[in-house]
Amino acid sequence: MLFPARVVSVLRRSGVVGFSGSRSLVPDVLRFVVAFVRAEGAEVFVGCARGVDGFVRSEFPAERLRVFEVRVRSRSGFAERSVRFVRALAGSGGVLVSFPGRACPGVLSPSAEESACFCGSGSGSWASLALAAGLGVRCLVWLPAGLVVPERFGFVSLGRGWWFFAG
Repeated sequence: MLFPARVVSVLRRSGVVGFSGSRSLVPDVLRFVVAFVRAEGAEVFVGCARGVDGFVRSEFPAERLRVFEVRVRSRSGFAERSVRFVRALAGSGGVLVSFPGRACPGVLSPSAEESACFCGSGSGSWASLALAAGLGVRCLVWLPAGLVVPERFGFVSLGRGWWFFAG
């Protein structure tokens, strides 16, 4: 699978790559991104969920992974884990690569305020993207056909389902 040149350029310049996305869907394109990131030697930040997170954890050696665990298994515990993940990624100068499995909830917009992003919208992937963009983190998002990043997020389409936020 070919990526838009801009996706390759962003990933190639990133010493840290954070992955997030659907707990139930693992898109085929993720396999290609993981193979590329593995070959580039980047450090990988990822959560402890199944789906996208689980696939990513299975594809990298432990010494290249920083796994963000849920401390308290509750809705607020999952949000707290995602906030730690995004803030660590922001501090590292890394890029967030996300694979949401559904459309963005209408209540979300980029914000540096955790409570504005993790407001109970029901989508941790989109909440993480909203916080990342609000903190100025570079973001790459791949969406299945028919889904788009809302205009209010300020992302640009790169084609082939890819969207980019320059941070």
